[in-house]
Amino acid sequence: MTTQPAPANAVPGRAEQSLRRILLSPGYLRLLLLCVLLGVPIALACFFFVGLQHELQHWVWSALPEAAGYDAPPWWWPLPALALAGLVLAPIVTRMPGGGGHLPVNGLGGAPVGPRALPGAVLAALATLPLGVVLGPEAPLMAVGSGLALLAVRRAGAGGDPRAGAILATAGSTAAISTILGGPVAAAVLLIEGAGLGGAQLVVLLLPCLLASATGALVFTGFGRWTGLEIGALALRDVPPGANPDAGDFLWGIPTAALIAVLVTLARELGRRTVSWTREHTAVRTVACATAVGVCVTAYALITGRSPAEAALSGQAVLAQLAAHPHAWSVGALVALVACKGLAWGIALGSLRGGPIFPAVLLGTATAMACSGLPGFGTTPALALGISAAAAAVTGLPLASAVLAVLLVGGDAHDQMPLIVTGSVVAFVVAQVVRREEPGAAPGTGAGGGPVGTGAGGGPAAGAGGGPATGTGGSPEAGAGGSPATGAGGGPATGAGGSPAAGAGGDPATGAGR
Repeated sequence: MTTQPAPANAVPGRAEQSLRRILLSPGYLRLLLLCVLLGVPIALACFFFVGLQHELQHWVWSALPEAAGYDAPPWWWPLPALALAGLVLAPIVTRMPGGGGHLPVNGLGGAPVGPRALPGAVLAALATLPLGVVLGPEAPLMAVGSGLALLAVRRAGAGGDPRAGAILATAGSTAAISTILGGPVAAAVLLIEGAGLGGAQLVVLLLPCLLASATGALVFTGFGRWTGLEIGALALRDVPPGANPDAGDFLWGIPTAALIAVLVTLARELGRRTVSWTREHTAVRTVACATAVGVCVTAYALITGRSPAEAALSGQAVLAQLAAHPHAWSVGALVALVACKGLAWGIALGSLRGGPIFPAVLLGTATAMACSGLPGFGTTPALALGISAAAAAVTGLPLASAVLAVLLVGGDAHDQMPLIVTGSVVAFVVAQVVRREEPGAAPGTGAGGGPVGTGAGGGPAAGAGGGPATGTGGSPEAGAGGSPATGAGGGPATGAGGSPAAGAGGDPATGAGR
């Protein structure tokens, strides 16, 4: 008796039915509701975190120099500021749980920061970012998001379920980073591309993250208007006049994107060497690295006669100034910014605490704008290409980088889209070629220090198994095998042999029975 082959659409049909059962199950619906509820307090915490950080930064680099009788910070200002940053950070790194958060050279990844390590990460960021350590606030923000989400899970009595905890930690981190990237869209694309998931697995993980991000963005925007506090988000209010890219823009833009990728990759290699150097005598060498960053920033001020704050801070404000008034910067000043800030950024990546993306975007944009004087290379195309190329080189996520550039450039993005995508792809490929392979890369990095927030398997905040929000080999935030919120060997929120978001015989996103 012959067996009739299954219809061609049988497998997709079963997958669709399975996904439908998951999405409509009580456990998964409770998980979505919890993500909406978590988005509010996480957004409030992130808002006051970045608001306080911005106020402290304003006090250090504007109010204090004015009180001392200076119109702007003098050239020597970074030396005591960065030495103080090193002295404050050293005991946090060596004595507090979690060491003050992830090393920036490893991207935004690693296992989610839990409640126990959260105070050290927040203290390190608020104590050192305002002093001008060259890094951005995005990594501490993600630590706040994941730490608060895991704390809520444990307080709710669900701390014994690593699958639900991992999904909520990922949703918390995504909600947090979306508040400063301009909304849920960029954060969602970052998650989609970084996770490397597809089908039902992606949908199961994406929906909680989107809901938490959207809720957080709404709260974040409302509080910004009600309080009037500045938060220093990555945004360009004014850009150069639009111009359609032509042959000259591509002729110069492609090698410029390659140059940006080389510069970013070399700086990250410096960061990895700094990590190795600071493993011994960590406290003393952390202070030495912070002081070296101060020397680089001081050199920029002496060379250009401009404010040292342009090189010391994370880069959002300077990027907006560069986009609004590109001709206010000479080519020499831009080259000095790339050289001095790039060297300082490379040292900070391996020794200090903060986020790597914002400074990299400024470095890429400054490089492209310095090249925009070449015949046939326009200012607006250079701006768009610099953002996408630098983001792709530092994150290893070309699609998310192109989306970020489109959102930042705004109305001119439609015309610049071909150049944005080309620059992102070129930078990604060149970075992969230039990057040196490292045997036994640290957790939180891809092989050889890969994309932002990737583990050996490739997803954001991934461990050895590869999916988002997992540790290596079964941390409290991960199942034993390793995909997002996974049990042993499963997909997202999967129990042993179960379907996505299902525990062993239980509700979605739970390990217990119904």
